[in-house]
Amino acid sequence: MIELPVIPANQTERKPDWLRVKLPVGKEYRHVRGLVDKHKLHTICESGNCPNMGECWGAGTATFMILGNICTRSCSFCAVATGRPMAVELDEPNRVADSVKLMGVKHCVITSVDRDDLKDGGSTIWAETVLAIRRESPETTLETLIPDFKGQWDNLDRLLAVRPEVVSHNIETVRRLTKEVRIQAKYDRSLACLQRISEAGLRTKSGIMLGFGETEEDVIQTMQDLYNVGVDIVTIGQYLQPTKAHHPVVEWITPQQFEKYKEIGLEMGFKYVESGPLVRSSYHAEKHLFDMQ
Repeated sequence: MIELPVIPANQTERKPDWLRVKLPVGKEYRHVRGLVDKHKLHTICESGNCPNMGECWGAGTATFMILGNICTRSCSFCAVATGRPMAVELDEPNRVADSVKLMGVKHCVITSVDRDDLKDGGSTIWAETVLAIRRESPETTLETLIPDFKGQWDNLDRLLAVRPEVVSHNIETVRRLTKEVRIQAKYDRSLACLQRISEAGLRTKSGIMLGFGETEEDVIQTMQDLYNVGVDIVTIGQYLQPTKAHHPVVEWITPQQFEKYKEIGLEMGFKYVESGPLVRSSYHAEKHLFDMQ
């Protein structure tokens, strides 16, 4: 199979033009910014340095991050702080639900840091957040972007029992690079997590980042692995290095290559493939539900 060209990152002093984004501006962005500050919410938009924050917040939407903003894991790609998390805030589900209602969100994405320090992995707060949003905004649909709960499936099942419309868990990278990129994670454990979600009859989603040095063969095999365990939706985007201390970008993947992966994924049988340089797992999340109805 012939691979389309990529650009080695060490041969350019700046990101390619296709990775440029607009600064966040506008009335709707300021409205969302105010709500996040007022209710002391953590969003992955900020903590993850998401390149689409201006577009998504400008449209009056956001991805909320629960269980604090300090992660117990130290993945080499992630901008979220690593360390000892603060105590769980028991009122957080209600605070998130209040903000979702104030914003009039039609489709809400919830994610979290990994909380390996907690016996339940944070799953109780996860479930309570879903239920709180449903009480306050019964018309709002939900996507939950969850951790692997260290393979403790009773904790996963607690979240699955409240049945969000979409349940997502990101495999992040190909098998060959998992130990390097996701230090405390396991490729097969992520696949097992996704299979369990699918077997529960829930719409299942996962995401891959490119630019770590993977080959086209690696990516296609990962897509096939995801499809084989029942994943419905896959997102594929360019990895962007948060700081010099994080994993370097090995390659800039061209828009043409992303389009090729989209075509391959759809031919493979995925119901929806979101593939592009600036794609992140929560980007256009509402389409992954409503366009598939």
